[in-house]
This record gives sequence, structure tokens and C-alpha cells, in this order.
Amino acid sequence: MKSYLISDNRDTYVGLRMAGIEGEYLQNIENAEMVFKTAVSSGYGIIFLTEKIYVKIKEKVIEYKEKNSIPLITVIPDRHGFDESKEKITNYIKESIGL
Repeated sequence: MKSYLISDNRDTYVGLRMAGIEGEYLQNIENAEMVFKTAVSSGYGIIFLTEKIYVKIKEKVIEYKEKNSIPLITVIPDRHGFDESKEKITNYIKESIGL
């Protein structure tokens, strides 16, 4: 099963290319929707989206996933981790100490 990466992070792109996963590195995430449409129609089994790309085209991804089961579309963090988990940890600490 072939996989494809759509990334806004060069390190993620290079790392997955070294692992043999095809993909596209977007310096301008305004093109993300067009690249996503091309990828889902190209016969890939899995499409990886970095978090910032996913946030940018979230509505289109959800709409596609509701109508289609293939390809599997999954969101991966960049080298800094998921943005939302940082907020969760900060909120947990604030709640713990009563702020």
C-alpha cells in the first residue's frame, strides 16, 4: 500500500522521504487544498497530513472522510509535537495549582 505525505515541515518531509514515503513539501500552505485533492484521487492507501496542513483544510478533510473510506487520512505532529497537547498540559498544570 503506497503512502503519501503533505507537509509544511521540511524535517518531517525529508525524514519520511528517507523512509520511502512519497510526498510534497508545501512552503505556502495556501496550496494545501489543491494538493490534498490531487493526492486522494491518485490511488494512495494512506495520506499523512502534518498538523498545520490539517488545520488549514480541516473542513475538506472531514467532508472527504465522511464520504470515502479509502485512503486512510491521518494527522501527524511535526518535530515539536501536537499543538493542542501543549495547551492541555498547560491547562492541567494551571488547574492543579489553582490558577
